[in-house]
Amino acid sequence: MRRTASSLSLILLGLGTFLLVLAPLLAWYVEPRAAVNPIDIDTTAVYRGTGSVFDTERVETVPDQRITVTQRVRGNVADSERSGAAVWDVTTTVDTDKSLPAADPHDALDFVPHRWVMDRKTTEPVHCCRETPYIEGEAYLKFPFDVQKRSYRWWDNSLGSTVTLNYRGTKKVQGYTGYRFTGTVPPSKVGSRLVPGSIVDQPDRPQVLAEEWYSNHGVELVVDQATGRVIYAQTGPRRTLRAPGADEDAAVLLDSRKIAFTTATQREAVRQAERDSGQLRAVGRTLPIGAAVAGFVLAVVGGVLVARGRKRPESEETSDTPRVPLTI
Repeated sequence: MRRTASSLSLILLGLGTFLLVLAPLLAWYVEPRAAVNPIDIDTTAVYRGTGSVFDTERVETVPDQRITVTQRVRGNVADSERSGAAVWDVTTTVDTDKSLPAADPHDALDFVPHRWVMDRKTTEPVHCCRETPYIEGEAYLKFPFDVQKRSYRWWDNSLGSTVTLNYRGTKKVQGYTGYRFTGTVPPSKVGSRLVPGSIVDQPDRPQVLAEEWYSNHGVELVVDQATGRVIYAQTGPRRTLRAPGADEDAAVLLDSRKIAFTTATQREAVRQAERDSGQLRAVGRTLPIGAAVAGFVLAVVGGVLVARGRKRPESEETSDTPRVPLTI
């Protein structure tokens, strides 16, 4: 008898070899290229809390006001494609119930438009494309992919600088576990504005270039480890006015101990984090492991079948000696 490889054994061996080659490609080539920041993002995050707000009509600070912060993020696809970076346009509005609903965001208590440009893979700031302000640090609206258990320099747009957020373990948000980071901001001068002198305890002066100060009672962010997406955010802003050169606050513009993601915003952030991290996990771990295991099994089975071959009886083999017809 002689041995020949069957078509099935060759197919199994070829498929197993293919899967063994595919597994590291998924983990080392495809997965890193899948972990990129989008350029067509369009999301809205809503924060709510209570605090004191300066009423311009009453010319005094009014306590126990409900505060709503709305942050809209939209990707500029054209600028992103030209630059190769992720260009996100951001608008942040601060409202009380008095200014909601607002037909125009400029009617809000505070309206801040700005542009964040970042590297699509590392999330590091990229200074181009009419970026404003000059954003620095390691994280802002999101953290880098594959978040580590360490401190990060987070950009605080109200401060105009970075704040160190320290890792504080894990926390569940809507049943989903993320990494928790916290930090505070001490009182810092962030600018100046022209106001009536009476607001900063100088009634004899009609106009005063008052100093604007900012601090934060506490920043808390809960972040998805795989994608860096913020699934919960809480902030405690305090904005005040001081007379030029003064050491004490003269007027409180905004003061809240806690303004945080609404439940609806938390649920949407968790939904997107689960979806995106699941895709990264599938490409970087589940599929490579499955491909490697299946490829190994198929390659072994195919190799064994090829080695053994298909036995054919001698009677079925073709003889090299020509047959002579029988004659009478």
